[in-house]
Amino acid sequence: MINKQYRMLVITDHLTHKEGESIYPLLRTMAKNPACSSIEVASRGNLKNQGFFSRHDSTKVVSSLVDDNFTYQDNGEQFTNASLESDIKDFDVLFLRIDRPVTNSFLDFLITHVPQDKIINKPLGIKQTGSKEFLLNFRDICPPIRLCQNIDEILDLYHNFPIVLKPLESYGGKGILRIIDNIVWEKDKHYPLNEYKAILQKNLETNGNYLAMKYLKNVSQGDKRLIVVNGKIMGATLRLPKEGSWICNLSMGGVSSFAEPDEQEIKIAETISPSIVEKGVVIFGFDTLVDDDGNRVLSEINTLNVGGLLQAEMHSGKPVIQESSNLIWSYICENIT
Repeated sequence: MINKQYRMLVITDHLTHKEGESIYPLLRTMAKNPACSSIEVASRGNLKNQGFFSRHDSTKVVSSLVDDNFTYQDNGEQFTNASLESDIKDFDVLFLRIDRPVTNSFLDFLITHVPQDKIINKPLGIKQTGSKEFLLNFRDICPPIRLCQNIDEILDLYHNFPIVLKPLESYGGKGILRIIDNIVWEKDKHYPLNEYKAILQKNLETNGNYLAMKYLKNVSQGDKRLIVVNGKIMGATLRLPKEGSWICNLSMGGVSSFAEPDEQEIKIAETISPSIVEKGVVIFGFDTLVDDDGNRVLSEINTLNVGGLLQAEMHSGKPVIQESSNLIWSYICENIT
């Protein structure tokens, strides 16, 4: 029995959307749920919303209503011509589905003006899980990793095996470095390690610490992105690096194909999901790589805006969108009063 209907505001950025974006079929489906009063979408790409998204001096937003015609548009007209004006405090639920970059100041602004228990994915949960440093909570299912605050710590780990360095707040493969055979690889460019130390030092001073991780020689077998909704794996995609590359990200030229989670990845999901969902992060993704022993290990967690639900449905023939909608509404009804 539905005891309450919820008015939801979805926070996104239509300028980062592409054809096949999962948010459109997902929200159309969610809007039909008996627990839904209405769903509106406020875009960072609408200049009328800069007071909310950029300046953080207004809790008012201009939004679009989700109905059967809510679909991806190249011109984004449904967002630029949005006419609904509301205060974020007037909604029963806020749903964060926005791509990076998202500043901590924006997340803090949300925390200040909206009770945390009315938001999914919760800003505080995003802050806690959005850094690469969060992986340190799961060392047993990751490749050997270490938080490096200086050059000596980087070199200390490198003396054991080749490593990959990841800036803590990076995304899409940006800023990732590989050190192997005394050579530093920056995408497809490479430099002698001794010459690159000064750059590493500057990066540490400018951008903060690195998460160092053992470089796995089986990277050519691809990394697998798994999508989890309210603790349940909904789909998986295998991403292979382009020829001659060691980075699997699609933004770096990688290619993807449908995949199935294996037994190891199901166990990884069971291990990490409770602590992530507990923090109010309902939809997230995690990546795995094949280690030197041939097992899949955890290499990345993405809790801000992971896509792929529509593609998982198309490839598997399963009602992934409908099931994801049901799982999200189950979380809302159980946790938001």
